Amino acid sequence: MEKNKNKTPDSAATTTTTVRPPKRQEWEIDPSKLIIKSVLARGTFGTVHRGLYDGLDVAVKLLDWGEEGHRSEAEIQALRAAFTQEVVVWHKLDHPNVTKVFIGATMGSSDLQIQTENGQIGMPSNICCVVVEYLPGGALKSYLIKNRRKKLPFKVVIQIALDLARGLSYLHSQKIVHRDVKTENMLLDKTRTVKIADFGVARVEASNPNDMTGETGTLGYMAPEVLNGNPYNRKCDVYSFGICLWEIYCCDMPYPDLSFSEVTSAVVRQNLRPDIPRCCPSSLSNVMKQCWDANPDKRPEMDAVVTMLEGIDTTKGGGMIPGDQAQGCLCFRKYRGP
Repeated sequence: MEKNKNKTPDSAATTTTTVRPPKRQEWEIDPSKLIIKSVLARGTFGTVHRGLYDGLDVAVKLLDWGEEGHRSEAEIQALRAAFTQEVVVWHKLDHPNVTKVFIGATMGSSDLQIQTENGQIGMPSNICCVVVEYLPGGALKSYLIKNRRKKLPFKVVIQIALDLARGLSYLHSQKIVHRDVKTENMLLDKTRTVKIADFGVARVEASNPNDMTGETGTLGYMAPEVLNGNPYNRKCDVYSFGICLWEIYCCDMPYPDLSFSEVTSAVVRQNLRPDIPRCCPSSLSNVMKQCWDANPDKRPEMDAVVTMLEGIDTTKGGGMIPGDQAQGCLCFRKYRGP
């Protein structure tokens, strides 16, 4: 016992604890390398800015969840979960027709500092950001609007449609349903290559279709089963693609004069579809009709759509005939289904 009298009891022992910062997720950025510049676009939940990350030209999506204290903890957690879902889905994708998050994202924190051209600013904890590749061509929708009067050459129509179809085919091969396919969510790079963006409502396809319900998407592009609140699967993206294909060909908006309730009722109950111009080649109009069939089981898979589009002959030129050159072509006849 004598030999242990000078030994310090365990209870009195002093230990040094090293506090380590939380482990960074594989998709998280180093905010010290980020510089935010001018605003590119504004939306309901935030803004998109030009920026630099470690010297690279990027787009920065800032998501604003509202002033602190104005949301419950449950609401904040739900928003954080949705945010994480978006970047996790984005980060693992790798295809030339899908926007690449080659940088990543960060959750907001009270001590986060971001460099701007005018100095350093703090980022409130209610704001998160996603850093993605910058695409100088802007949204496909804006490009189509610019070409509304002169329309697009047929070869360009098919090239754009193929880009979109290949991107969706890849997503579906990864068991991902985008759920909000529309020309506003498609971006163009400097070579006019289309890249699918905005995975805010994307999700891994459920093995049980009953697990995927709810009105998710944008009016005019939503499939009948989605509008009706029925179970759905990746074929809802095929329907939306069919609407986009019509829009790419016509450079116009589907159902511009109908309200939400009118579109919902007409699409579901009357099989209303956008007006197919008489001058549209049958090889293309047939793809539209198959994609927006009321029965999801009759719609083709996106890889089959790619094959159909690749088989269309574009060597003869042509395309949508502008209204002032149509010579009596009723380019906006009502199409009421197959």
